[in-house]
Order: sequence, then C-alpha cells, then structure tokens
Amino acid sequence: MTRLQNKFIQVKKETRSALITYIMAYVPDKETSLAVLCGLPEAGADIIELGLPFSDPMADGPIIQEAAQIALQQGAKIKNILDMVAEFRKNNSETPIILMGYFNPLLNYGLDKFTHEAAIAGVDGLLIVDLPPEEEGELKSAAEKESLAWIRLATPTTGEARLQNIIKSASGFLYYVAVAGVTGTTSASYESIAASVARIKKYTDLPIAVGFGIKSANDVSEVAKSADAVVVGSAIVKEMLKNKDAASTLALVKDLASGLQS
Repeated sequence: MTRLQNKFIQVKKETRSALITYIMAYVPDKETSLAVLCGLPEAGADIIELGLPFSDPMADGPIIQEAAQIALQQGAKIKNILDMVAEFRKNNSETPIILMGYFNPLLNYGLDKFTHEAAIAGVDGLLIVDLPPEEEGELKSAAEKESLAWIRLATPTTGEARLQNIIKSASGFLYYVAVAGVTGTTSASYESIAASVARIKKYTDLPIAVGFGIKSANDVSEVAKSADAVVVGSAIVKEMLKNKDAASTLALVKDLASGLQS
C-alpha cells in the first residue's frame, strides 16, 4: 500500500475529501519554502504538490510563472529540490509528495537518474503537465520502475475516447483541470465541476482531484461535495509572493482546510 493509497483511504474513513496544496520550491527563497513544506501537513494539507520551476511554464498563469522565475533566480535545481523532499521526510513519513513540472528539465537531468533519486528522496508521484500520453513512454516506464504514481490531467475539453486513453495510463489519482486555460485565472461553476467529476467516474475508480481557480474555504467546501480531492495552488503561491513568510501562508492553508470540516 502506497502513501497515496493510504491517504485516500484515511480521508474516506473521515468522510471528507483530501486537500492538495501546491507550492513552488524555492519561493520566495529556499528557507521559507522549506518551512512552508514542513508546516503544510499540520496546517491541513493531506497531499503536497511541489513545483519544479521551468523557464517556459506554458500551462501556468502569471502568478506561478512569476514564482518559477523567482525560484530559478534563487538557484533552484532538481538535485536541491529533491534534497528538500529528503529533509521533509526526516520528520514526516506519511504525507504524499507529488512533483509537478515540465519534461525538459527532467530530460536534461536524465530520466532514470531523476526517478531513482526522487524515489530515494521520498517522492510519491509525478505530474508532468506538458507530456501527453503519446510521448510519455520513457518517463512513465522509469517512474513505474521506482513505484512512482503517474498522475494524469483531464480537462473540460477532453473527449470520451481521449479520457479513457488518459485513464489507462494514470495511477495515484486523476487531476481534473476545472477550466480551459492556465492556472490562477478563471473559475468554473460548482455545478459544471460536479457534472464533470460524475462523467469521469464512469470510467475509473481512481480518486478524482479538482484544481484550477479554487481560492477560498468556500470553494474548497463546494468542490469537495463531488471531488475526492481539492487542489489549491495559485492562491497559496500568491500569498507566498506577497508576504514572503511561512506563517501567513500556513494560516491561509489552515483556513482553506476549514472548508473540509463537516
């Protein structure tokens, strides 16, 4: 049983959805992002997505684009981000960590090397946003050798045949992008999210996580009515960019997590 599987079993027993929080490594700096990372579980995060910065983050809106640039300026590299995960694991062996990013830096690093070192550090899965099923083979194979979950994305424009193809290669959970567009911009209606989650569940038993455009505890509460997990990213990164301290970011996460209380 993996950490991800255990986490979804746990929250199901608690009759609630999971809160998935996204932060960008090294934003606003290494020390603050490590403090936030280590504090997220106590603040209410069930699963953590840790962003790997990239110079051309095409799926991301202006907030996370800015964060990626700051992270690169701060010297963020794959090796020292994996070191952050290893530091986190010294005191937390239960909270799953998903690395979210783009393919090119991993290719440059070496796919087998990356997946092996990620597994050793304590990473639980990968979400590579610019790698479609037709091109995922080499990295997916390397990830599977290291027992890393292979998280896939579905969107409002994903057709039935495409959706089934995406699900076939997915593990851990399926990430439903609630809006067509980049992160941190528009939001979808709660009704459309519920309908989309119901459509996806016809094809898979994987937990469905919903993200993009979720900004408040009320958003979390409403989306959790249909989704197995709720993802908040840009709102958290915006707070980190604004106040540049761990305490305010963790306070925001605690407020977001309050939306899961029955």
